[in-house]
Amino acid sequence: MTTILTRDPIDPGALITLVSAPDRGGIACFVGAVRNHHAGRAVVALDYSAYDAMADRAAADILAEAEARWPVAVALRHRLGPVPIGDAAVVIAAGGGHRDEAFAACRYVIEEVKRRVPIWKRERYADGTEAWVDPTATSGLHPVAGDGGPS
Repeated sequence: MTTILTRDPIDPGALITLVSAPDRGGIACFVGAVRNHHAGRAVVALDYSAYDAMADRAAADILAEAEARWPVAVALRHRLGPVPIGDAAVVIAAGGGHRDEAFAACRYVIEEVKRRVPIWKRERYADGTEAWVDPTATSGLHPVAGDGGPS
């Protein structure tokens, strides 16, 4: 199984190379970059953490599902640890015979990664507070203990 998690910067070109082939005329790439704001708050830093073995396995399952559903090859990398504002946190590349399946597979992978893979994001804000971001929660945030929220 390919390691999907990394603590190193991600090169989108390397993932595009992994899914490129003479019969793949459509290559879609998604880059999720760290932004400097979330929910109206200034973000100054963030960290990603994961249960590595479980996250790699879940992500590999998602890639296999995409490759079974569409005639594509898909590659995925996700950063762990501190990721600077503006850097890529997640990159997905999908290569298929045509653009439709490449776009569809790329979208499927990012949506399923967000929904199923145990990777957690801790944001630090300009006002000195911190929160865990939960894409499945209604508010999307869980304050860190000491911020007046749940511990």
